[in-house]
Amino acid sequence: MKTVETENEGLKRAYKLTIPAKDIDARVDGEIKRIAPTVRMPGFRPGKVPPNLIRKMHGEALMRDALNTAVQDSVQKLMADKKLRPAMQPEVELDDSYESGKDAEVSVRLETLPDVPTPKIDDLKLERFNVDIDEKAIDEQLNQLAQSQTRYEDAKKGHKAANGDQVVIDFVGKVDGVAFEGGTGEGMAVVLGSGQLIPGFEEQMVGLKAGDKKQLNVTFPSDYQAENLKGQPATFDVKVTEVKTAGETKLDDSFAKQLGLNDLDQLKGLLRDQQQQELNGLTRTHMKRRLLDQLAADHDFDVPPSMVEAEYENIMAQLRHEASHEADPEAALKEVEGDADEYRKIAIRRVRLGLLLSEIGAANGIDVTQQEMNRLVGQAAAQYQPKDRDAFVRYVQQTPMAAAQLRAPLYEDKVVDYLFSKADISDLTVTRDVLERDLESEEGHVHGPGCGHDHAKPAKKAAAKKPAAKAEAPAKAKAPAKKAEAKDKVPAKKAAPAKAEKPGAKKPAKGK
Repeated sequence: MKTVETENEGLKRAYKLTIPAKDIDARVDGEIKRIAPTVRMPGFRPGKVPPNLIRKMHGEALMRDALNTAVQDSVQKLMADKKLRPAMQPEVELDDSYESGKDAEVSVRLETLPDVPTPKIDDLKLERFNVDIDEKAIDEQLNQLAQSQTRYEDAKKGHKAANGDQVVIDFVGKVDGVAFEGGTGEGMAVVLGSGQLIPGFEEQMVGLKAGDKKQLNVTFPSDYQAENLKGQPATFDVKVTEVKTAGETKLDDSFAKQLGLNDLDQLKGLLRDQQQQELNGLTRTHMKRRLLDQLAADHDFDVPPSMVEAEYENIMAQLRHEASHEADPEAALKEVEGDADEYRKIAIRRVRLGLLLSEIGAANGIDVTQQEMNRLVGQAAAQYQPKDRDAFVRYVQQTPMAAAQLRAPLYEDKVVDYLFSKADISDLTVTRDVLERDLESEEGHVHGPGCGHDHAKPAKKAAAKKPAAKAEAPAKAKAPAKKAEAKDKVPAKKAAPAKAEKPGAKKPAKGK
């Protein structure tokens, strides 16, 4: 193979490879010898078909396979000989004028990973914000649990429904006097004042008794999920079949036993553990941000533009998606696009930190084990329909870049834990409000594992939740489709746990 370097500027490299025709033909001959024992042809005993006839029968396919493997092997040899570390998948292109029997001219273009300077990790200093358990918050959670377990009893005859009561209704929704799809139901139960239904619906049922009928006048919100109902005035013909009042729920051992626990103390203990885990997560996030801020301040080196572009597109795709769900999508999208330059700076920071963490991990023997990788693949596969899970596993196994994307967040966490072990950490006890304020103290930042809550701009928008770019490139291949999301005909203000579909209630998709 002949190799000519055609570009060497910054991190960009380009080469022209010439693969001799004899090398390709030798691969074809080798493949013919390999398959000869299995070839069957009338008039010849098994394994005795002459090579020239095999070439005549399968020559085109064999030549194509030989050329592909020759190109792949040549690119791999180029990487090894030149000690190249590609930042993204190299662009490999066969000359359009190639003909069978001639030398193959192949162009290879890539960006290399930069030489990351030796990371400065010996003088790291961090503060760990510790927060004590809030017993008042535990009591509030207990009260919320009690409310969620409320049992409703038939009201006395003639009782007028009030906020907090449960009413059971049959209903028919109409727009311009015509019933619309998804707006009819029977036996639906709703707690008045819960805000489960569209504005004005529950309020107009206050004062109704079992057996009452009433026409409700409402207007669907302008940001309603169903396009055909956004901002539309509508009526609902409602018949109240039952009115129920809430029974008293006592927070005692009996209540805890209803939840499958031994006593109230055990329930409180579980809530404390839950709160402690949440606080630990906030503390870790705070420390990680400060750690990455220190690393970003102490290290500055060129990063591959292709990796920056991929990370930038990840950020912008997430922000555009979130903007599409704002009350004014057009204005939200305009704001996002107006801050594009700042988000590109965030992408550069993420890529630089990702490369830096990769370098620290490699230098200190940090890796993700096969057992850990199997667990990650299993967790990701669970997001797909059962019939697609095996296909997803094969996809990850056959696509190194997809596997790298799964591996990256765990690898990063392991490197961060290592850096925590090296840092000089001082403990400080604060309130939860102080910790949360400090986490949100920057004027604007893009959240996401690996970014350490980047604070590059005064933004109002919520941020991209994509992992920071790693030395591994993101996958380009298409993965199997994930589980289908439930499609809503006429969404309620909140999800509806009723027997029948609520006026504007979410309707489960088939097969869920």
